[in-house]
Amino acid sequence: MFFLYANNTHAQTDQNTRPSSESIKYIGVGDEIFLELSGEQSLTRNFEVSRDGTILLPEIGPVKIIGLSEQKLQEFISQKLSSAFRNLTNLKVGINKQQRLIKISGYVNDPGEILLPSGADIQKAFAMAGNLRIGAQLDQIQLRSQDKTIIFNYKKYLDTGDRSILPTLNSLDEIFVPASPKTGNIEVAFDPSTHSNSGDAADSLKAIKIFGEVISPGSFTFNDGATLVDYLMRAGGVTRYASVEQIRVISNGAPQLFNLKAYLDTGDSSTLPTITPNTTIFIPIQEEEIKSGANMVYIMGEVFKPGAYEGKPGATFLDILANAGGPTRYAESRQIRLIRADGSVIPFDLSAFTEATGEQGMPVVLPGDAIFVPEKTDMNSKSWLKVAPSRAVRVIGEVVRPGRIEWSNEMSLLDLLAHAGGPTSRADTTRIEVVIPQKGMPPKKLAFNLDTFIEQGLGDDKLPQILAGSTVRIHDLPQDPSDNKSQWVRQSSNDSIYIFGQVGAPGRYRFTQAMHFLDILAAADGPTDKADISGIRISHRNKSKPTVSSLNLHLYFETGDEHLLPDVKPGDTIYVPAQKRLWLHTPKEATIRVLGAVNKPGRYRFDDTMTILDLLAEAGGTSTEAYLKKITVVNLSCCKDQAKVFNLKKFYRTADFNKLPVLRAGDTIFVPSRREGILYRSRESMRDIIQVISLIALIGAL
Repeated sequence: MFFLYANNTHAQTDQNTRPSSESIKYIGVGDEIFLELSGEQSLTRNFEVSRDGTILLPEIGPVKIIGLSEQKLQEFISQKLSSAFRNLTNLKVGINKQQRLIKISGYVNDPGEILLPSGADIQKAFAMAGNLRIGAQLDQIQLRSQDKTIIFNYKKYLDTGDRSILPTLNSLDEIFVPASPKTGNIEVAFDPSTHSNSGDAADSLKAIKIFGEVISPGSFTFNDGATLVDYLMRAGGVTRYASVEQIRVISNGAPQLFNLKAYLDTGDSSTLPTITPNTTIFIPIQEEEIKSGANMVYIMGEVFKPGAYEGKPGATFLDILANAGGPTRYAESRQIRLIRADGSVIPFDLSAFTEATGEQGMPVVLPGDAIFVPEKTDMNSKSWLKVAPSRAVRVIGEVVRPGRIEWSNEMSLLDLLAHAGGPTSRADTTRIEVVIPQKGMPPKKLAFNLDTFIEQGLGDDKLPQILAGSTVRIHDLPQDPSDNKSQWVRQSSNDSIYIFGQVGAPGRYRFTQAMHFLDILAAADGPTDKADISGIRISHRNKSKPTVSSLNLHLYFETGDEHLLPDVKPGDTIYVPAQKRLWLHTPKEATIRVLGAVNKPGRYRFDDTMTILDLLAEAGGTSTEAYLKKITVVNLSCCKDQAKVFNLKKFYRTADFNKLPVLRAGDTIFVPSRREGILYRSRESMRDIIQVISLIALIGAL
């Protein structure tokens, strides 16, 4: 019977005993209930159902809700809270999380009570308890539920994965994990490998004793029908030092020898000794002896087990090397030597062979041959003579560890630089020089740009093909250009650019294809305050014939147009002129002449943004004698020998900028004087006539 009222203290919590409808949820021990009431912080939180089936409500106290359905829970909680709270209209109550309160004791790492999520099994419970301890007896785990104890085999579940073996968990259940009898009566650190390695015999009078050169010697339980091979397998098998041809067996007090190798070669089971209770088996160690003969093969040097081995038909080079334990970590596997019985020597590169990068096949080993595996060259060795010149590459210059480095054809220039520690911070990686020897011919010299190789992501086929005996030199970058007078000869003219004139640090600078005009100008500390940045000149020397281009840097700063910047290359020359210089340095095609009645007549630089007003203002303005109605503009740039008259006085009255004359570089502006006007001349003539008449009248009066 399942009770729905809150005062029932024996309400069942197992979901299997509840109604079959999946839409109905019932409150059980360990479940988490949520309450939400606007304006009441004490009620807006989660409540956990305790072991006695109650929750602790603020202002009310403990309320037993176990066994209630989720639908009845809202009404029940509202009824209980109505005695302390008036407005419960917005109260929300429900099941936030269904959990099971389980107690785990025994041989687990963290025994105690846990809250198990709904639907979780015993394996999840073990995980929440810190997992089982080493030494737990997995086939006798107990589940205590409602005064009943169920014993189940957890080991069988781990072997088969059959979930039907695991019992169902309910709230208030207890899981007990017993300890294995092998742990003993005293609590000590349990090592399962120690127990298994020492055998599994319980009766020492019938136990099979195995010792000597086996992996796990010990006493083992006698099994009727088991052979000596079976017992050797239970002992982990023989070691690599076992003398399998001289195994001693004492059965029924009678000793006998057993040749395991002969049995494995023939498969004759009649040669197996009879195993009876209390049999003793001893596997001796191989005895050391000097081996020699016509069929012997010798292996020496950096192998794990050098010595003499008996050759067999079909045995290969790798078979012999594997029997010797293979090369050690100090072995130079690229320089293995096969020494024939007649004294000839055959080199063999094992690394290239295993990586399928070499063309040499595996050498054939004959009786009487010797294999020598040399020691790897010590990088810190003081004697550089250990590496022959025919196997070394010289790396000099700005690398971390310059020197002679042993070379292999599988390596590339990048491998070589990496082995040398890489370029230093002062290395010029845009021009790495490589000198490659050629048989019967002069050495070949190459220049390699490492920066371009990395930036463009090129393949290894674009790297220089280096051979043993080559030399690689990495130059250093030039020092401070203002103080490198003693080192300027080390910098090639083909890699330099020249900058003169009004800059902070004129001189000769290192320049690459990745730089542009502003880079070299910034390297020279930029133009000075006396520089004329509108008339910069660039001499291009790297073309088929010398050319000169000009740059108005002032216009570039105003517009930001990158097309105005010239394309400079190594070998070019940049000249930044001064603002105050001889007027002859400025060509007439780039100036306008201002003559006549102005305060500062002369030649002035002109661009298309200027007007006649700008030029008159730059010339100090017109003088007091200027005749403003007849200013003459002579256009020589577009229309030869054409003159226009501009009335500046009329322009002052109208301010019509459309009436301003069009000017071009090379034109001439003439401001006439009033003395040259007809009216002024007539007035001067009349004054002269009056003066003459007055003089005649004065003379007549006398």
